Amino acid sequence: MAKILILFAHPAFEKSRVHSQLLTAIRGMPGVTLHDLYEVYPDLNIDVRHEQSLLLQHDIILFQHPFYWYSAPAMIKQWQDLVLEHGWAYGRTGTALRGKMAGNVISAGAQESTYSKEGWHHYTIHDFLLPFRQTAVLCNMQYLDPFVIYGTHRLSYTGILEQAVAYKKMLEGLRDGQLKIQ
Repeated sequence: MAKILILFAHPAFEKSRVHSQLLTAIRGMPGVTLHDLYEVYPDLNIDVRHEQSLLLQHDIILFQHPFYWYSAPAMIKQWQDLVLEHGWAYGRTGTALRGKMAGNVISAGAQESTYSKEGWHHYTIHDFLLPFRQTAVLCNMQYLDPFVIYGTHRLSYTGILEQAVAYKKMLEGLRDGQLKIQ
């Protein structure tokens, strides 16, 4: 069974309809560690050694966050800048994360059709997540396809619950080695 670390970052979690249900669906799930970065580091003063220790204890690292301004909340960038050190996570001697997997779990307010060359945003979600993909490659990790919930501004409560069930099933599949990973 693979161990999954979810690095969760939502700067306005108290307003979240989607992520609150996603977290409720997976709370207490065996093999899954939920790590709320804004809760642990409200001052953005990240404990690098602790975070690196968490990474070493897990096989799969998922960044879960709302899709803000075509990227992640500031906490994710701060975490990456500090934790993924040269010589530890990447570089000639940086092999700590070799063989692990990384990916994103995101919510986007707009519909999926708007994330295309012809759509409102002119690029796909995969295009916007390229820095995450390249970071994984640099750190000798395999990048997983993102789990994306589109259209969250118009999603009904029932729709959100359906997404939460799908999220839990996806995590179970990753954890249990039942998902086909490219």
